[in-house]
Amino acid sequence: MTYLTEERLMLQEATRKFAMQEVLPIANKLDPEKGAIPMSLRDKMAELGYFGIKMPTEYGGLDMGCFEYCLISEELARAWMSVSSIIRHSMAHSIIPGSAFSPAQKEKYFKRMASGQFLGALAMSEPGTGSDISGLATRARREGNDWLITGNKYWCTFGDGADFLVVIARTDPNIDPKRRHLGLSAFIVEKPRGAWPAGIQGHPIPKIGYFGWNTCELALDNVRVPAENMLGEEGKAFYLVTSGLESSRAQTAARSIGLARGALEDAMAYAQDRAQFGQPIANFQAIRFKLAHMAAQIESCRQLMYSVCTKIDEGQRCDTEAAMVKYLAAEMAEEVTSEAIQILGGAGYTTHFAVERYWRDARLTKIFEGTSEIQLRIISDALLGKVKTPELTSKPIETSA
Repeated sequence: MTYLTEERLMLQEATRKFAMQEVLPIANKLDPEKGAIPMSLRDKMAELGYFGIKMPTEYGGLDMGCFEYCLISEELARAWMSVSSIIRHSMAHSIIPGSAFSPAQKEKYFKRMASGQFLGALAMSEPGTGSDISGLATRARREGNDWLITGNKYWCTFGDGADFLVVIARTDPNIDPKRRHLGLSAFIVEKPRGAWPAGIQGHPIPKIGYFGWNTCELALDNVRVPAENMLGEEGKAFYLVTSGLESSRAQTAARSIGLARGALEDAMAYAQDRAQFGQPIANFQAIRFKLAHMAAQIESCRQLMYSVCTKIDEGQRCDTEAAMVKYLAAEMAEEVTSEAIQILGGAGYTTHFAVERYWRDARLTKIFEGTSEIQLRIISDALLGKVKTPELTSKPIETSA
């Protein structure tokens, strides 16, 4: 199958040029300083349509598929993963699918999202809840035509810089232990860019990477949200979140591949320039084989990603394959970026070279969008069926003295 059509090759080349000429110099300057992605760069991304890749043309989008979304994401991540990630914050590209928005909400928000003027952040995880979405404790109670939301959120990336938050909260307090996933709802909470709305306090979480923006912890105290700002049906947010996971995990694989490719390309350039024992270290078999193995790993993940994206765009179910590519690409990215540091030696352990940035960011890909362990559980459940929990018995267990 020929995945890369002429149109896709042109899109890839244009994005690669933008990433290397516009994004990479900014990343190399600002990431060591933990600086923020500049508004000027976001404006250029908006002009290229990167915030409206999958949005319909009627809202100013490009009306492209998951394949193009991931193609662009890989190229941007090769320069700076944070920039590759910010295009997710038009939200209709992200873990909340565009179908969750009502016609009125689409009219109100989508044109501004596609133009990059109205970007959001997802407030879902909590201090005690990450992979187990059904265990969320943040509550929302109805009061007239509004909802009042109270609780704590964690890992809200871009929360302070966003124009709105999508907050997942429990609207049904009667939790059935066997059906905890029911009763969760999603809300759009509009906010001033760079500040917090009434009832929310937020603070940056110190991180070892993923710079360019803040990741925040939030405290919500009776945050008032109009009922019309609910996304989708009341009590069905679990299905909204999980329905967007295939595309989200494919894009995480794309970001992982971009990071690994950046590390490979930088390591190749260094190996051909760095001389030891009277010759470039690229002449030594140990280095050549490392680079060859790195390249093979990257390409194998890329081809699986292309397959998954094609299935998503064709409407085929591929939750298992999406888990596979997310798992393999994330694991690969950490290994490849680590090998790049090894090739650079002491130089790789400094901030003078970008490989340490790729390595720090690659480590995160094994955690967000579902940890590697969660992906293995999804895959193993598809292969073997879900584990049946044995029923407990009240019969006492006999023990010997």
